[in-house]
Amino acid sequence: MKIFVTGISTDVGKTIASSIIVEALQADYWKPIQAGDLENSDSHKIKSYISNTESKFHTNAYALNTPASPHLAAELDGITLDLKNSKEPETKNHLVIEGAGGVLVPLNNNDCVIDLIQKDYKVIVVSRHYLGSINHTLLTIEALKNRQLNIVGIIFSGDENKSSESIILNKTGVKCIGRIEQEPYFDKNVIKEYADLFRENLLNL
Repeated sequence: MKIFVTGISTDVGKTIASSIIVEALQADYWKPIQAGDLENSDSHKIKSYISNTESKFHTNAYALNTPASPHLAAELDGITLDLKNSKEPETKNHLVIEGAGGVLVPLNNNDCVIDLIQKDYKVIVVSRHYLGSINHTLLTIEALKNRQLNIVGIIFSGDENKSSESIILNKTGVKCIGRIEQEPYFDKNVIKEYADLFRENLLNL
């Protein structure tokens, strides 16, 4: 199973959600494009959260120096992102692929993050509650559906908002895999607890 984790915006909890999915499935992890924070990248963070010994962490296709939109970070590094160079790593294990920002974040003049998503990927959308998040969530799912991509679930991140969650689920018909609460901190134990909670839903995707 190949799972692509995307978000409705930046800083909505994709990396924590990816950590939970990796731990729950003892899956491999790959972030095709990392922009900035290379000494403490998302791969480093997830590795620090994982308890199992089966997961492997695959090298970024592109590791860019500036924390910015990938198209700009690449320009500042003097390169152009080319999807042909973003080859999915070979593994016989489950693979969790984490996007960068939202689905329409530009990679170059022609491609966006959504163009990284292959037809055989199962897409999980991470949604965090804030003013405007309903619109952002519905637009994200609409864009994915327009490409006929396989959206298998939503993970809600942060404090519960029953009204927002209900309208999103009703309008999209996408099922909720679970919610990640606004925890005071995340460590291996917290990630493992969520992995145990989410595992059955993830295995049934």
